[in-house]
Amino acid sequence: MGNEHAHHLENPNATTPPPKIELVSSVPAPPTPDNAEVMTIHVTLPPGSEGNPPHRHTGPAFGFVIKGEMLFELEGEQQRVLKAGESFWEPGGDLIHYQDGNNLPDAETEFVVTMFGVAGQPMLIPVSAEELEERRDRRAPRP
Repeated sequence: MGNEHAHHLENPNATTPPPKIELVSSVPAPPTPDNAEVMTIHVTLPPGSEGNPPHRHTGPAFGFVIKGEMLFELEGEQQRVLKAGESFWEPGGDLIHYQDGNNLPDAETEFVVTMFGVAGQPMLIPVSAEELEERRDRRAPRP
């Protein structure tokens, strides 16, 4: 980790080992909505949960899987499985978030996500069946 991501200061008076700090992900700062509100949420998906139906967010979201496995799919990207210790991000806006379900049939999956959304607007905006049909060519082929 270079100095641009240093999150630890040397402490010559320390009597314990320094914190272990690991950069999990880094992306260029995406555009954030005017009048942005930042929120961090903790999500627990029951075993086998499909998660939310297709939706979008008014701004970018950054997350980290705490335990389990999450099915994650954004418009134009292949569906993928994110495991505990892996991170994700999405730019929000017009992009459809197709999946955020639990990939495990017999265990919970937990993740934390920090979202930059428009204050006073819903965090999740459902996408209609009609719009999904209109944009089906933008969805990556399913495995």
